[in-house]
Amino acid sequence: MSEKTEIFVKNMTLTEDLENYVNKKTKRLKRYLKSIDEIRVDLSYAKTAREAENRFIAQVTLRGKGFILRAEERSEEIHAAIDMVMDKIQRQIERYKGKKYLKRPEGSEILEMESAAQDEEMEANIGIIARRKTFTLIPMDELEAIEQMTLLGHEDFFIFYNANTNKINVLYKRRDGTYGLIEPEIG
Repeated sequence: MSEKTEIFVKNMTLTEDLENYVNKKTKRLKRYLKSIDEIRVDLSYAKTAREAENRFIAQVTLRGKGFILRAEERSEEIHAAIDMVMDKIQRQIERYKGKKYLKRPEGSEILEMESAAQDEEMEANIGIIARRKTFTLIPMDELEAIEQMTLLGHEDFFIFYNANTNKINVLYKRRDGTYGLIEPEIG
């Protein structure tokens, strides 16, 4: 599969040295997981961060058929943030591969949500909608939704298409550590 690496920066400039450093680090990820279609690296500088050690932010998003993995790290130096986020995404890849290949029979396809998290900035005077996101819903069961919610690092809720009920459901984490499921019905 042809994978592509995209690097986006905010409030900083992308030097050739930094671009080469990121590309060198992302090549390693392709060795761990062959089915990566797209690697997105977002680098930013937040001068308003309270602590200096949280000013540089590195976020990596991996997309492939049936999965999306995302990690974010902050540091006082951009190279350190990149190193930490690459370690974190590598652990997510190992966890994903372990769950996918060890628990499922060979040849069965994992049905998970693939987020095409393409943020579209809305015009200024729309009201309270400040941002819109679109994503593709892939049918999955509740256990796969919990797994995907954990892999993405979503702590509050997760929207998915339930393959068992053929409806859109909302999975959320309760205060006691268990999960709740909202099954909307048209009234």
